[in-house]
Amino acid sequence: MTAAAFPLRVMQRFVEALSSEVGHETLSAVLSKAGLPEEWAHPLHFIALDEMRTAQAYARLQSALRTYYGRGARGILLRIGANLWKQILVDASFWTKTQAALIRGLPKTLRRKLALDLLARTLSVGSGNLAVHTLDLDLLLVDRTSPTTLEQSDDAPICFVTLGLIRECLHWADGQEHDIEERACKALGARQCEFKITIGG
Repeated sequence: MTAAAFPLRVMQRFVEALSSEVGHETLSAVLSKAGLPEEWAHPLHFIALDEMRTAQAYARLQSALRTYYGRGARGILLRIGANLWKQILVDASFWTKTQAALIRGLPKTLRRKLALDLLARTLSVGSGNLAVHTLDLDLLLVDRTSPTTLEQSDDAPICFVTLGLIRECLHWADGQEHDIEERACKALGARQCEFKITIGG
């Protein structure tokens, strides 16, 4: 099993989206209550970390938010995921922007899987950590390392940021809302996190 890792640049944008969503003062309060370093409120702090330590911070930040906000954390984390996808597109390399433009030029029915493939490549450190599969008319995104769940356990799926990313990525691709369900989560003891996107019916 590959160790959980998370891209440094995406982590910086995650912290920016988090601070924008809850406000810097509230983020500082969340960190303080969770016993996490105050420096974690600053995106530039993560330049000094490697991708495995970044994954640990990514998981612990989301855990701190779930503890602080309780049930309200879900909506906050979904919005952070949506805003994170928008920022990823702004920051993307020339190659990624070229791929994005090509995807948007295709018929809608062809855009969805290719858009999710693009998201999977963006979130992957190494190859094969995230994959997108076709299930008849539906799609399945599989995250084998799932940094959100690192050292986490819960009685319900917790990958709300990933859900928000998937939702916004698909909306960007075809302009439609989709039913997305995290049907397996490593925080519940599953081997991998699985997100089913219902397209047909």
